[in-house]
Amino acid sequence: DDLREWDYGDYEGITTAEIRRSRAIRAAAAERRFLQPSEHRLSPPSERWRLNVRGQVQGVGYRAGCLKRANELGLSGWVRNLADGSVEVEAEGVPLMLSELQLWCEKGPQGAQVSSVASSRVPPTGSDWFDIRR
Repeated sequence: DDLREWDYGDYEGITTAEIRRSRAIRAAAAERRFLQPSEHRLSPPSERWRLNVRGQVQGVGYRAGCLKRANELGLSGWVRNLADGSVEVEAEGVPLMLSELQLWCEKGPQGAQVSSVASSRVPPTGSDWFDIRR
């Protein structure tokens, strides 16, 4: 490539070889910023939590609210009503987002009266979405 003085006025006093070396260093750095096809990006470890929510949590839009919040947090899993009047949630994702969902579950939607939330870890399943089970 032709390194004319008028193209590189900001480089006054710098040799052509130094300019080329600088370009090569920047190009190599740019290549390292992006994954190559054979490389895999490490993702944060995924966990799956089961939450059992007790209180006045059925008939108040709890499952729909939980679905909305889980989707906002990028979690997968499901939520369902149980015969004993509680709600069961299984959610999978990064621990920080799971903690955020648990905080939401402790409050619930408007109209819910949550008395307790019990949590336990279960093996991750790799599911891709969050849904309401009946």
